[in-house]
Amino acid sequence: MEWLVDIFEASGKVMSGLSFGGSNGGAFGGIEFLSGGNLLGVKYYDDDFLKLLMRFCINLVFVGLIVRFLYYPVAKRKDYLFTYLMISVITFFICFALKKFDLGTGMALALFAIFGIIRYRTDPIPIKEMTYLFIVIGVSVINALANKKMSYTELLFANFAVIGMTYGLEKIWLMKHEAYKTIIYEKIDLIKPGQYQDLKADLEERTGLKINRVEVGKIDFLRDVANLKIYYFEEEQDSPQFEDRANTE
Repeated sequence: MEWLVDIFEASGKVMSGLSFGGSNGGAFGGIEFLSGGNLLGVKYYDDDFLKLLMRFCINLVFVGLIVRFLYYPVAKRKDYLFTYLMISVITFFICFALKKFDLGTGMALALFAIFGIIRYRTDPIPIKEMTYLFIVIGVSVINALANKKMSYTELLFANFAVIGMTYGLEKIWLMKHEAYKTIIYEKIDLIKPGQYQDLKADLEERTGLKINRVEVGKIDFLRDVANLKIYYFEEEQDSPQFEDRANTE
């Protein structure tokens, strides 16, 4: 029961320092006590807390800009918006916590090995979403593992560089976003190479989309059906598309 007595005594000292200031006066006396005291060998307060707070704010701002203002306006996927933000937060805190143990390169390799075995057992993740996932994880790792050898100017430059490249690729160089749908097609006689234009015209009439290209996948001659991928540019459609989670590239 000695540890319980220690807890009550420490709590009394904290309240005394914060409320009455002790010998140093006011809340500053309490903060000084917190920085020097400990409970069961663990410090109440560490100077690294301010670094944690500062870098967490930087990470949250830049990841928020990437996910909310670069990714979401294009993809319109709220499920990935939640996933990216939470993975960023968890990755940041994991890296910052492990950094305290000074594990070095081994920690970094182990961390990426952990994320390498993450498998989503539902729908496969498109390559673009995987790229954004890697961006989010990479930015969070950089912001968490930066040490005194890396100034805040260098840290901010790295974050701005990632945002700049993402913005340039997403908004300037790749203005047209090609989406695709996977459909099961029953007119199997139109999948022949010589019937491509007839196939495309039939699909455009039945889907109401201006199709850019068509890919033929698995063919089932027993049921006379084939799996097709139809690709189209969202900006070229006459009417707004249903929010059906179409895949984009």
